Amino acid sequence: MFVIIGLIVVVVALLGGFMMAGGNPLSLIVPAEYIVIIGSAVGSLLIANPMSVIKNIISGVLGTLKGAKVNKQSYIELLQLLYELFQFAKRDGLIALEPHIENPESSSIFTKYPTFLANHHGVVFLCDTLKVVLSGGVPAHDLEELMEIDLENIHADEQIPPNSLQVMADAFPGLGIVAAVLGIIVTMGSISEGAEAVGHHVAGALVGTFLGVLMSYGIVGPIASIMNKNLEKESKYLHCIKNALLSFVKGAPATVAVEYGRRSIDPENRPSFSETEESLKRPSN
Repeated sequence: MFVIIGLIVVVVALLGGFMMAGGNPLSLIVPAEYIVIIGSAVGSLLIANPMSVIKNIISGVLGTLKGAKVNKQSYIELLQLLYELFQFAKRDGLIALEPHIENPESSSIFTKYPTFLANHHGVVFLCDTLKVVLSGGVPAHDLEELMEIDLENIHADEQIPPNSLQVMADAFPGLGIVAAVLGIIVTMGSISEGAEAVGHHVAGALVGTFLGVLMSYGIVGPIASIMNKNLEKESKYLHCIKNALLSFVKGAPATVAVEYGRRSIDPENRPSFSETEESLKRPSN
């Protein structure tokens, strides 16, 4: 939501200031410059990235309109799920978890928590780690190292789309210069048409420079930045799972293991101790 508001503020501020200075907004509509800059940027993005990354970039950009996938409610559900899993394992034994982690989509436990099931990385990370725990013979420090390896790989993969978009943002000023140079070339070919025609072509060429800088620092760069921030928040979700699981494997009671997970949540989304305690007492749907 704030991304849309921000884009509106950028456009209104630019056009408002330009018109206050006596500019005609119609003079900024130079289709040739837009085609050169945006077309070249999209083409370079296609050259530098496979289709899977392009799809993730599109998905990530659209995702910024909705905000980060995780919030306080999704964390409360996660803590409730972890608590129920830990209590179930303490009561019925670890081996009883096997059918639930093999098919979480049909599990009587997991299906109570739809926000968790909607988080693909969270489901795979939790279930795969529990499978290792069930196999036995893995010391806690080795399990921690294994989870860290997984988290590092997930983080590196998720960073590719925003980093690729940032590269595109960094290229926009240069592409703006290219468009401006092409405009000057056109201008040189129209000198014989008189001062008015030359001025019109020079203005069009400068629009290219303006557009390149605007797209870089006013639109694409900030979108890449918010994508990165959203990913950082979502990575906390996996760290919450990791720390709770590690505490449980070390033999901590379910409530203590869940508290380790709660302390891993970023302060903005972290439920309070009393909120967590109350949610754990509530029966699951």
